Formats: sequence, C-alpha cells, structure tokens
Amino acid sequence: MPPLDEDSRPRLAAGCRWSEGRGADRSVLSPEGAILVKGTGRDILEHCDGQHTFREIVNALAALYTLTDVQRIRQEAANFLEQLREKRIVDF
Repeated sequence: MPPLDEDSRPRLAAGCRWSEGRGADRSVLSPEGAILVKGTGRDILEHCDGQHTFREIVNALAALYTLTDVQRIRQEAANFLEQLREKRIVDF
C-alpha cells in the first residue's frame, strides 16, 4: 500500500459508509462492525471523500483548530488515517 502523502485523497473504504444519524456523534459502518466517531476524528473523516487531498484536509483542520500547530495537526491526522487504513475503514 502506498504511504499517505500530501497529495493522497483519503476516502471511506469499499463497503464502509456513514450511518444515517447526524450530529456530534456519528458512526461509520463497515463489514466488520461500526465505529463511533466524534470530535476531531469526525472532522477528519467528514473530509475523506476521495476529492480532498490530505493537504486540503490538514488546511481545513488548521482553520478549525487555530490554536493548534499545523505540524501537530498533520501528524495526528496522518496517524489517525493510518490506523483506520489498517482496520480497512479508509483507503488512500
């Protein structure tokens, strides 16, 4: 699998989708189950539509979390997406 880079376009993996609920707590359904995502995790995943690059996702998060260093946002978002890829919830 290619590593996540600035031009990667993360998206939900095949067979994964958002649950119907909207609001602060949302779930992503996968063939293996479901995960509840909220807060920053939800903010990251909502941008993972295959259209936005990882760079664009980081920039959008930096606009939301203005008191946090952009490098920290980039690193934590990358770690989060790598963990979800290992669980086959996202692809990039």
